Amino acid sequence: MTAPVAPVSSTAMPPAERVLWNVRVIPGDGTPARERMAVGVRDERIAWVEPAGGEDPPAEALDCAGRALLPGLIDAHVHLSSSTERSPGFGPPEPLHGEEPRQRELGYYVLAQSAAELLAAGVTTVRDVGSFDLEGVTVRQAVELGLLAGPRVLSCGRIISATSPGGAIFGSMYHEADGPYAMRHAVRRQLRDGASFIKVMATGARSVVREDPEPAQMTREELRAIVEEAHRMGFRVAAHAEGLEGTRMAIEEGVDTVEHGLALHRAPDLLAVMAERGTTLVPTLSTFHDVADRFAPCFAPVLVDLAKRQAEEAALTVAAARTAGVPMAMGYDSGPPGANLTELVRMADAGLTGGEAVVAATSAAARALGLHDVGVVRPGAVADLVLVDGDPLADPAVLARRDAIQLVLAGGRPVAGGMCRPADPWQT
Repeated sequence: MTAPVAPVSSTAMPPAERVLWNVRVIPGDGTPARERMAVGVRDERIAWVEPAGGEDPPAEALDCAGRALLPGLIDAHVHLSSSTERSPGFGPPEPLHGEEPRQRELGYYVLAQSAAELLAAGVTTVRDVGSFDLEGVTVRQAVELGLLAGPRVLSCGRIISATSPGGAIFGSMYHEADGPYAMRHAVRRQLRDGASFIKVMATGARSVVREDPEPAQMTREELRAIVEEAHRMGFRVAAHAEGLEGTRMAIEEGVDTVEHGLALHRAPDLLAVMAERGTTLVPTLSTFHDVADRFAPCFAPVLVDLAKRQAEEAALTVAAARTAGVPMAMGYDSGPPGANLTELVRMADAGLTGGEAVVAATSAAARALGLHDVGVVRPGAVADLVLVDGDPLADPAVLARRDAIQLVLAGGRPVAGGMCRPADPWQT
């Protein structure tokens, strides 16, 4: 156990420069860790990364006692939602018959609590891949306007889908359309409503009894129209893709990320194309495990059985994608908020090394989201940083332990962690 470190302030305005002294820098880009380093943070960005000289820290520095410092963690597949049905132990208890009716606006407090839990877990960037009533866009705006302390948010707005049984279940999470021209309009509508990227249902969903996730859910012309329109306007496209037919079509039509993609171990040719193009796989192992086990009482038995088979396939795909050189990004796709790093542990269990797992939650995820100045510890990058008590390269599971997260900086400001307490100054 490393020595204790004094807490830092989460309320004071940041000084011109903060110094994190005696840290083990894990850059997040796959290069080796650097021991006994000092990192200077000026305003919102990393100003410098240099060896820590001398035995004692400078007066203005925070002595981090050799702990690991890595980039703020990125979850590339979340659903920001005021619904807590898949977040056991999180949010308010279910209302009892006869209790006072609850106001719809309470949901915004649930979203705020979600944002706080994400920061406490070291997650400083999330990609919202579909939420009810544009709640993901609302959280994005609240964070950007300084109304809410939360991670950076990229939201798809509503998921674009062909008219489907899933639309009857997911309601305002979907924008249903049919035909290439209607699909182009759907893209434009999401951008009009504040989307940061486009999400499309290339196949049906495993969580809908009346949808078969094997065939493509829309025509090639429809999917091509979505990708063309999004890319023409400078926006990336994420494709929900489970069965091989829809996954193949999504990759061939040039989507930027494949969500789930569990059938890809059966198609080495597609993995080769993804590796060549830099198309990212977001395997979302946790969602299959959770439907098969943790959430099994809440799902129809046929879906539970399907999830058991898909969990096995998804693990095979992670191993095959690693061998093929396909970039992968962490995406939890489950709940509760704050337990996101469970996904990183599962990715390591499926065959990623500790270093590869860290990259999947940092620089690889940043590239998947189209972000170029987060996900790395280097001069000029945004100072989203996590100080960890332990070695995530040897044991990625340490990142899933809340007590190991000592300090979280978001844009240079201390926002969470055991060393971050409102009443205490930045001091040694």
